[in-house]
Amino acid sequence: MTPTDLHDFLRTRRSIRRFKPDPVPDAVIERILTTATYAPSAHHRQPWRFAVLTDPAAKEKLATAMAIEFRRDLTGDALSEEEINQKANRSIDRIIGAPVVIVLCADMSDMDAYPDERRNKAEYSMAVQSAANAGMQLLLAAHAEGIGSVWVCSPLFAQTSVRTALALPNSWEPQAMYFIGYPVGIPEPRQRKSIKEITKTF
Repeated sequence: MTPTDLHDFLRTRRSIRRFKPDPVPDAVIERILTTATYAPSAHHRQPWRFAVLTDPAAKEKLATAMAIEFRRDLTGDALSEEEINQKANRSIDRIIGAPVVIVLCADMSDMDAYPDERRNKAEYSMAVQSAANAGMQLLLAAHAEGIGSVWVCSPLFAQTSVRTALALPNSWEPQAMYFIGYPVGIPEPRQRKSIKEITKTF
């Protein structure tokens, strides 16, 4: 594979939201997760944790728990009951409809602790960034398998409900969720900001 081939591969990853019902083999899921663990992490502490859901009952339990908090937040946003139901039901359908749901968590157990708030805050950010690195690696690993995936941040708004629904350890802090499966179709690339717009060279 040439550098051009590799760049083409990286640039052809897409966020996939519609999946075929075909199950993803366990061996493929394990390869994807293993590759995700090769991401860089602060102090090499590897603070990422993965909750993998393929069982319909587990997905429904998670979807229902998250929908309760979603409805509460939408009610606070003064949306109509019809809009709330529409958004909450769509959230439930997306979780239940994905062949594989992976909840990415950050775990501070192995990170450093300091006597001051400033450094502890930085250490927490490093753990979250490390977990995010693994999440990006996960998306690319799925792409390498010809499998579609999408990253969603909704667990951040319902961390306690997610942890409770899945009976996760208290140290596992939900950060993101990934839907994985064989894609129904591949969307066209979306417009990116120009390098000049987002870069300052010194």
